[in-house]
Amino acid sequence: MTLETFFHENPRVALAFSGGVDSAYLLYAARACGAQVRAYYVQTAFQPAFEREDALRLARELGAEMTVLPLEILDREEVCANPPERCYHCKRAIFSAILSAAAADGFDLVIDGTNASDDAGDRPGMRALRELSVRSPLRECGLTKAEIRARSREAGLFTWDKPAYACLATRIPTGEAITAEKLAATEAAEAELSGLGFSDFRVRLLDGCARIQVRPEQLTLVLERREEIIQKLKQYYRAVVLDLEVRGE
Repeated sequence: MTLETFFHENPRVALAFSGGVDSAYLLYAARACGAQVRAYYVQTAFQPAFEREDALRLARELGAEMTVLPLEILDREEVCANPPERCYHCKRAIFSAILSAAAADGFDLVIDGTNASDDAGDRPGMRALRELSVRSPLRECGLTKAEIRARSREAGLFTWDKPAYACLATRIPTGEAITAEKLAATEAAEAELSGLGFSDFRVRLLDGCARIQVRPEQLTLVLERREEIIQKLKQYYRAVVLDLEVRGE
């Protein structure tokens, strides 16, 4: 099946929209195929400000309708307690909010940007999507991450080379309670590193310390800017450490 076939068969869809590579291309493709599509962005404490700005920018550039749905995710004990199943509970909450809003707007089908490169075994939230009957056209059409990036570049989408981004909650060790303060520190620390020229990295919480993970090619930059990194991140953490195993794919 092709995306053209999917949207011919499903001409009215609500899109769970994050502003990332996959959902961005899916929004573009839906409009290019003539589907009536509305994007729904769920704003929680787990999303940094730049994600919302990217989502708003892309929807604006494509002339697409976008609805922002605020969700107090930290009010949910099954999420903020940060158990191994946190992602499942979080996805249930987020997609339930989208389904409710979409139904009120007259949309019967909700789609998301899961692609053919995503391993269901690595995505605990996929179970929630199946339970809620959310469909994933990119995955159904066999489109991989590499192909989506290539198509996005050809389409002129600024998201084509955007690094993969996991929510802020993933920076906090499983089993350690998630708080607004820890999330704010993470977002601020990652913004500081971005301002120093780093890309596609993580600042993870480790016993009150910032554990930095970067790509191998940026290890030299860490050493070059060591003093600045320490000065900026110690505003939020008691110490700063570098993970020598670096950040993988």
